[in-house]
Parts: sequence; structure tokens; C-alpha cells
Amino acid sequence: MKLFAPAAILSLAFVAAPVLANAPTEKDAIAMVERGVALVKAKGKDEMMKKINAKDAEYVQGELYIDMRDLKTGIVLAHPYNPSIVGKDLTDVPDANGKKYRREIIDVAAAKGKGWVDYQYKNPTSGKIEPKTTYIQRVDDVVLEAGIYKK
Repeated sequence: MKLFAPAAILSLAFVAAPVLANAPTEKDAIAMVERGVALVKAKGKDEMMKKINAKDAEYVQGELYIDMRDLKTGIVLAHPYNPSIVGKDLTDVPDANGKKYRREIIDVAAAKGKGWVDYQYKNPTSGKIEPKTTYIQRVDDVVLEAGIYKK
């Protein structure tokens, strides 16, 4: 029985190692948003919302996923892991450190068209509030966002 625990721990290490080695990168976030922008331009924002809400594997990959908000109102249009915020304006609701990051997302999108915003957010794979950096890009009157958690 003493051999079981070390063997179990060792087998978990082998299972977890590829996940840790393949953590999403900034390049992955940019590529995902650019795929989303291309879809919105080709088929419209309603199609993008359907893909996000359906957790389409092209746009939802574990802790890396796209969500979408209206540029003018700040209303969340689609979110794969937190559908309870869809239809809500959370622009001035701060993160755990008091940062109004959603306001910053809208401001960056309106002023520059794209960029990065840092904040604290619940990681869907760990369930914990963690530091996150999100790449955002405006396309027409919406903002697409995909972020990575900083380990």
C-alpha cells in the first residue's frame, strides 16, 4: 500500500506536465482574437456570439477563450463560462483589486483599436482569482477579448 501513493503522485505528474507545458501564450490570445475578428467581418457578430455561447473549440480552449462586449454600451454580448453576465453592463464593476478594467478595455478599444489590459479574474480551470492579461480588439461596434492567466 505504501507504493500506491508515490505511484499515484508520479502518474498525476505525467498527466499534468503536458497541460502546464502547453499553457496558452500571448501569441495564442492574439491569434484567437484575430480568428474572431475574421469571423465577425465574414459572417457578422451574431455568428460570433453563437460560437462563443456554444463553446466552439475554435474560440474556447480551457482557460483561453473569447468573450465579446458592445463598444458603446459596455454590455457583455457573449461569454462562454459566465452566461449570467451576458446582457449586463459591468463597465464600472471593479476586479478584486478595485481596478475598473472593463472601462479600460472599452477605452483602449475606442482609442487604439487593440491592445492589452491587465486585471484579476476567476480562472475557469482553477476556480481561483488570478492575474490575467487580455488582448482586446475592436471590430465594427464590438470588442473581442481573449486573455491568459499569469502563473
